[in-house]
Amino acid sequence: MLEKFFMYLQYPFVRYALIVGILIALCSSLLGVTLVLKRFSYIGDGLSHVAFGALAIASVLNLTNKMVLILPITVICAVLLLHTGQNAKIKGDAAIAMISVGALAFGYLLMNIFSTSSNLSGDVCSTLFGSTSILTLTQKEVWICIVLSIAVVIIFILFYNKIFAVTFDENFSKATGTNAGGYNLLIAIVIAVIIVLAMNLVGSLLISALVIFPALSAMRIFRSFKSVTIFSAIFSVICAFIGMFISILAGTPVGSTIVAADVVAFLICCLVGTIRGGISK
Repeated sequence: MLEKFFMYLQYPFVRYALIVGILIALCSSLLGVTLVLKRFSYIGDGLSHVAFGALAIASVLNLTNKMVLILPITVICAVLLLHTGQNAKIKGDAAIAMISVGALAFGYLLMNIFSTSSNLSGDVCSTLFGSTSILTLTQKEVWICIVLSIAVVIIFILFYNKIFAVTFDENFSKATGTNAGGYNLLIAIVIAVIIVLAMNLVGSLLISALVIFPALSAMRIFRSFKSVTIFSAIFSVICAFIGMFISILAGTPVGSTIVAADVVAFLICCLVGTIRGGISK
C-alpha cells in the first residue's frame, strides 16, 4: 500500500494536491473555532454557494483567471453576511440562507443558459463536490494557494488576542477600545479567501465540513480557546492527509473522502470526551 502511494507521489499533480489540501485544511481549522463560537459556523456553506455563483459568472465571461472575479465577490458577500447577521431585522441564519440559496440558483441557471460544455452535469458535480479539480491544479495555482495560506496563518497569529476577544465578548471588546467591527471585517475577508481556496479541495457543498468538524471535535476534548485551536489545526491536517491518502489509493472522490475522515475522527473525539468526562467525575 505504501509502495503504491509513493509511486503516485512521483506525479507532480499528486504532490500539488497534497500540499494544497493540507494548507487549506490548516487554514479552515484556525478560523473554524472562531466561527463556531460566534454562531456563524454555517457561513462556510453560504459563502461556498456564493463562490459557485461567481464561478458560473466567470465561466460565462470566459475569464482565464477566474479567481479575479470569484475572490472579490465572495469577500463582499462575507462582509455583508457578518454585517447583516447583526441586524435585528435579518438574523444571521436567515441572511446566510437567503444569500447562499440565491447565489446557488443563479449560478446553476447561468451555467445552463450560457454553457458551451458538452458535459454540464459533470462540470457542476465536480464544482459542487470537488471530485477532480484538486488533481488538475497548475504550479501557478499551487503557489497562489501557498502564499494565501501563509498570509492567513500569519494574520491569525498576529491578531490572535484580538480575535480571541472579539470571539468571546464583542461588547466588552468595544468597551475596552478594540475595533470589533474592523476585526470582524478581517475575519470575514480571511474566511472568504479560505472558502475560495477550498472549492478546489472539497467542492462547494462540502466546504463547511472543513470549518465545523475540526472545531467541534476539539471542543469535545479541550476547553481552552488555545488548546481547541491547536488541536483543531492538528486534527484537520491529519484528516485531510488520511482522506487524500485513501482517495489516491482507492480512487474515491477526494472531497467526500476527506469529509468522511473528519466525521469518523469526530465520533472518536466524542467517545474520548465522554470517557474523560466519566473519569473526571
